[in-house]
Amino acid sequence: MKKLERSLSLSYVIAISIGGMLGSGIFVLPGLASGITGSSVWLAYLLGALCVLPAALSKSELATAMPSSGGTYVYIERAFGPLFGTISGIGLWLSLLLKSSFALIGLSAYLSVLIEIDDGMARIVALGFLCFILLLNIFGVKKVGKVQLIIVTISLICLIAVFIFGFNNINTDFLGPFMSEGNAGLISAVAFVYISYSGVIKVAAIAGEIQNPNKNLPLAMILSLLSITAVYVFTAFILVGNVPPEVLAIDIKPVHTVANLLGGEYFGYTAAVIGVLTLMSGANSGVLASSRFPFAMARDLLMPGFFAKIHSKYLTPIVAILFTGLLMCLVILFLDVVKIAKLASAFMVMMFIAVNFCVIILRETSAQWYKPTYRSPLYPFLQAFGILSGFVLLILLGWMPLASIVVIFLIGFVVYLFIGKNATRTGVLKNYGHIPALFLFYKKDSPKTAGGLSDLSSSNLDGKLASDAGTIVPLLGNENSTEMLVEMACAINTRSSVQAVNITEVPNQTFLEALNKDTPKILSVERRLKKLSQSQNLNIDFESVVTHEVSNTIAELSAQTNCDWLVMGWSGRAHSGILVRNPIGWLLANVYSNFALFKDNGIKNIGKVLIALRPGRKDKNFLSVAERICSFYGASLTLLHITPGSFSEIDSKKMEEKSLLLLSRLKVPNNLRIQASEDPIDSISTISSEYDLLILGAPEKDNWIRILLGTGRDKFTENSACSVLRLTTKNEK
Repeated sequence: MKKLERSLSLSYVIAISIGGMLGSGIFVLPGLASGITGSSVWLAYLLGALCVLPAALSKSELATAMPSSGGTYVYIERAFGPLFGTISGIGLWLSLLLKSSFALIGLSAYLSVLIEIDDGMARIVALGFLCFILLLNIFGVKKVGKVQLIIVTISLICLIAVFIFGFNNINTDFLGPFMSEGNAGLISAVAFVYISYSGVIKVAAIAGEIQNPNKNLPLAMILSLLSITAVYVFTAFILVGNVPPEVLAIDIKPVHTVANLLGGEYFGYTAAVIGVLTLMSGANSGVLASSRFPFAMARDLLMPGFFAKIHSKYLTPIVAILFTGLLMCLVILFLDVVKIAKLASAFMVMMFIAVNFCVIILRETSAQWYKPTYRSPLYPFLQAFGILSGFVLLILLGWMPLASIVVIFLIGFVVYLFIGKNATRTGVLKNYGHIPALFLFYKKDSPKTAGGLSDLSSSNLDGKLASDAGTIVPLLGNENSTEMLVEMACAINTRSSVQAVNITEVPNQTFLEALNKDTPKILSVERRLKKLSQSQNLNIDFESVVTHEVSNTIAELSAQTNCDWLVMGWSGRAHSGILVRNPIGWLLANVYSNFALFKDNGIKNIGKVLIALRPGRKDKNFLSVAERICSFYGASLTLLHITPGSFSEIDSKKMEEKSLLLLSRLKVPNNLRIQASEDPIDSISTISSEYDLLILGAPEKDNWIRILLGTGRDKFTENSACSVLRLTTKNEK
């Protein structure tokens, strides 16, 4: 299969991003927006940038984890699944082509300054420029990038000149009233100009064609957002301070108008020429980005296959580009300017909300393949602000844009029903979602039939699993010490062998067969475990597997081998969250064996083991596990009870007698330790400094506050000074 060429450098990416925003966002929209809010239109642009910032930072993170053509569509499809991927792809496609169509209509208005064009001819002229842009896109994105770079430079020089001349000519009479329609008008204007910032994130749609996307993509987004915000705010202020409000409110060529007022006829002509070039640049950028959505969707079997066709010579998605052009023709011919702008903004707000949700879902589920090289700051507060502000703006755009969003949902559902139903992916949310999320978005599969389990029925395993393995050790590549984890599994094991399985999770768009060959890292793990097996006379079998869904694969390993224990490395975080959970939480509910989580704090020689039963927990099985571990390492065992200050002397005596009876049955050196404390967490943390391994049971069910906040923190484990082994037995699930 032919691939898109990575030909765009950082300067070209910034040029495409700014070019996409310098068009209609400042050359057409400010006048119409001033009619909504008055002279506060510059503030509307500033607030719009603040609302866009969370999505820009979120998309920067997502793009470095998934640098492929398709941008936002890809992220939503990977997080929510193919159904919502189809809906989002269509919505994004339409929003960008609507904005590009809007730019071409504005272009004809600026061109009318230079040559005589009546209203009937204006749309014909827009169609002519559209044909030219389509040819430019087909011939290759590198040519597009070079054109963008030149036009953006000229446009910025023009706007700087307008600011220099206009700042000293501000008419304070034009600045009132500041908010002609009050707060509601200002926020409505923010929603109206929101689409102006779409260029800052739409460059992620061409991530597959950017050089060094991990570095250049987030850098280009952030730099272009800061730059364009300054341009928008200062230019909008000059416009409202120099053009009479009643004129500006209906003007779709405001930059020409202010240039003509400040510098005379020839300066106005110059601004008109630059306006034509800039708006063509914006439309050009929009066609470039929007055409990549049907292209990416076709590759994922969510659109007809012909959209994925790439030109044999120019390596551009020719069918997707031409079909995008056809839809733009219909928009230019049949929709008016304001409706186009509102529809484009509504679709973009909806997608920005989804982008912020994607970061939350992918971080909370901790999908193994999700490894962004850039991470959004202030998580999750920034994302929450982006989601809430997006819903407010969406409501204020009016009923028509909201109705159009409903229509897009219906169209996306129909397309998915007839075409996308063959897609094999399920989405991260389905695999790791809590019941509320599954009811909202999916019909939940049982663990035995979920999509990821079929991975094991193919040839993904390099060999056969050990049928007599009492303990399975899934290795995910993030363990502090693979040898220590497997050694702990051997200590717990009650059968003849331990099965270690290296699991590599990859995004759904990656073919598993392409990664069946063991990497040097996997070969290194295999060599070290073989050495461990020989040096300590342990029966350890090693296999490797590539999968799309790590949790389901681990659950299937447990079912296939009928093992007693699953032992995994752990950072201390288990689960929680209303809609999503960490894979560990999913496994606790779905595996068919006892479950042990080992938090390795770097202690290699285990000589003293502490077992602490959490308040309210009484599980005799823990003592038998602790005894096996102590026998394996030749260690001593201490049973710890933390009692509250209100604990009576009689109850304390009964506890001591019962505990000593249990300890007398063990065949390893042991002793009992009872300590009164009102703060069990602090006490166990302090005592753990005297030991090498702390054994705990699983905590009680999370309370509603922890579930709501999604903390998933185990404070006993988090505060321990030694390594921790947290046990969950079958009767607790």
